[in-house]
Amino acid sequence: MSASDERLHTASLIEPRGELPRDRRARKHSAAQIEADARRAHQLEARDQWQTERSEAHSAAYLPASGDAGPAQLRMPGRLRLPKHQDTSATLSGHYPFLAEAGLGTAGVFVGQDLYSGGAFVYDPWVLYQQGMITAPNIVLAGIVGSGKSSLAKSLYTRSLPFGRRVYVPGDPKGEHTAVAEAVGGKAIILGHGLRNRLNPLDEGYRAASVSDAEWSAQLAARRRELIGALAETVLDRPLSPLEHTAIDLALADAVRNAEVPILPMVVDRILAPNPTDDEGRLAEDGRLVGHALRRLVAGDLAGLFDGPSTVRFDPTLPMISLDLSRVAENSTLISVLMTCSSAWMEAALADPAGGQRWVIYDEAWRLMAYPALLRRMDAQWRLARHFGIANMLIFHKLSDLDNVGDSGSAMRALASSLLANAETRIVYRQESDQLGSTATALGLSGTEQKLLPALGIGQGLWRVKDRSFVVQHQLHPDELTVFDTTARMTAGI
Repeated sequence: MSASDERLHTASLIEPRGELPRDRRARKHSAAQIEADARRAHQLEARDQWQTERSEAHSAAYLPASGDAGPAQLRMPGRLRLPKHQDTSATLSGHYPFLAEAGLGTAGVFVGQDLYSGGAFVYDPWVLYQQGMITAPNIVLAGIVGSGKSSLAKSLYTRSLPFGRRVYVPGDPKGEHTAVAEAVGGKAIILGHGLRNRLNPLDEGYRAASVSDAEWSAQLAARRRELIGALAETVLDRPLSPLEHTAIDLALADAVRNAEVPILPMVVDRILAPNPTDDEGRLAEDGRLVGHALRRLVAGDLAGLFDGPSTVRFDPTLPMISLDLSRVAENSTLISVLMTCSSAWMEAALADPAGGQRWVIYDEAWRLMAYPALLRRMDAQWRLARHFGIANMLIFHKLSDLDNVGDSGSAMRALASSLLANAETRIVYRQESDQLGSTATALGLSGTEQKLLPALGIGQGLWRVKDRSFVVQHQLHPDELTVFDTTARMTAGI
């Protein structure tokens, strides 16, 4: 078939012969309509498939590798390139606020505001010990006069009272805790010349319900011997010799045999004038110095406080007990003697397994630590704090006060340093510039922490709880401020 014949045959298949123009137009219109409908159906099917795929992509947990298409990309036309930068975490934490310290939790006693995180700061040594954050519940608090450290100490122990804790202040040289004790339903024992109160060092003191008669007799005898020896060492300002210990033991035993409740003058009389059966008067000679030292407490310049039966009683069930020594503050020896007696009172109560959790507050600690007998008692209580369930608080003006305890390298200096080592909570209020080096060395402060100390305001303190640091603003209720105020005399009439 030729090419012309093929074209003719093809045309005959498409266009029937003899077809009228009207029919031909109708046929072409129908064909175009069919073709358009097919295209439209294909487009609708493609769009439906695209929408289904898009919905599946958006509902998935991840985006395609190229991300969203179109304006949803939110991308710059070109890639952003920044130079690498390296810095310390202390600097970078300023750009990332979520790196702030999380605090010590919400269980415990409210103290104030954490100035770095802005949140509330809560502290409780017993709670932190139970949580394993600390292993020693003792506290050292230091701050210059007027920085607010006394108010913080009072807030810590008074806010603990609703939790069942009790407070013992074995020596208050300035009488600052007397008003607090009376306000919380406790008792302040005020001693001093011219007052009717007497304190018998040989009182039986507190007896735990779980102690048998035999145990109590042995404990009482040992405590009396130790207390008389500590009083003599304090007055003599030196350790006792073995001969002097013997003189005290024999005189004390004789006094106990002849009186149901012995008093100190009986022991002094028997030391200076022992039993006539003494071989050639050697016992009187051996105890002569210690006898005259103890005589100061009953007939010398320290008389009037220990020379008769006690007129006051130590009641460990009260919420707070404080020994007010403000009337004898000018006599450091008398303060140490009274502190020794009150510490012996407390030890019997602290050793009671059913005594509960208690605060023991040592205010103006620099005065108390000058006496070896007192320092040894304090050290023993700090080491046994977990066993007794107590939290000791030692209050200083500055940490360099520890350097004034004993000579360098002496046993007393070692004991004073051990008090700081056994306190995992160290609170430092404002310090003078010349104290920054010694404070930083004693506490292991960083350079940033050291620079904070001179700029701290009233009530602001650096808290070191084990290896964590906080800067806290102590907050007081108006009623607390009224009771805790120590500036009443300075501000009277203003």
